[in-house]
Amino acid sequence: MQDPHGELASLLKSWRERLSPGAVGLPAGTGRRATGLRREELAALAGLSVDYVVRLEQGRARNPSDQVAASLARALQLTDHERDHLYRVVGLLPPGDGIVSNHIPPSVQRLIARLGETPVAVFSATWDLLTWSPLWAALLGDPSLAPARERNLVRAVFAGSDLAGGAGFRVRQELGTEHFQGSLVCDLREVQGRYPGDPAVRSLIDGLMETSELFRTMWASGSVGTHVSEHKYVTHPLVGEIELDCDVFSVAGSDLRIVAYTVPAGSPEESKLDLVRVAGLTAAARP
Repeated sequence: MQDPHGELASLLKSWRERLSPGAVGLPAGTGRRATGLRREELAALAGLSVDYVVRLEQGRARNPSDQVAASLARALQLTDHERDHLYRVVGLLPPGDGIVSNHIPPSVQRLIARLGETPVAVFSATWDLLTWSPLWAALLGDPSLAPARERNLVRAVFAGSDLAGGAGFRVRQELGTEHFQGSLVCDLREVQGRYPGDPAVRSLIDGLMETSELFRTMWASGSVGTHVSEHKYVTHPLVGEIELDCDVFSVAGSDLRIVAYTVPAGSPEESKLDLVRVAGLTAAARP
């Protein structure tokens, strides 16, 4: 019988080597001996240590968690069938119907990688932040500073925090904070209706009911709806306040939400966003 851990090691190596740096928004650079991703690049994309990725590829790490498997599937841009096979190889049940998916299809991953000059991010149906562009981090604060479990928009909004571990910049809603909170509550109720058996959805709602009186009050209203696009005002330490259009797009065949911030071409806001972009690139290049 084939060693399942040997199969995992072989799969990870082959999936990593077939994925080009450009497909994940990374520069190809010089002096690369292979066209695929390096181990340290995969580790950074998946939020894992390089040592752990090495041990996985050498068959020395056993039984990765569901969270690690999901992170690897997203970072490696696996198809649904490949993701399910990865889960089975490591002894996990693939995500089933009726469960909110955190998997980002390769087509969406490529889209985000090619929108490097746009502040854009992908959220799950329950508003867990899954991935984001460099300009999103430069504009709103770097989400990688917060543990993955804390990158939930609804939780952050009702806690009065942000998605960057407290290092994010102030965002003001055109229609007011209470309207924004109410739209998220209505949206979450609609998600609960689509995924009544998902324990993660139930846990999110129960946690908000315990910690936020405002959420309890809004939830009791019984309203159902979806979060819509609106103007946002971001107060950035470099350029002051920037007015942006915030649009939310759905992905056909999934409940993923793509959130993008844009400004009119040739406007003062575009100049401000360009400064933020340059500052973000400079910071990223700094050792």
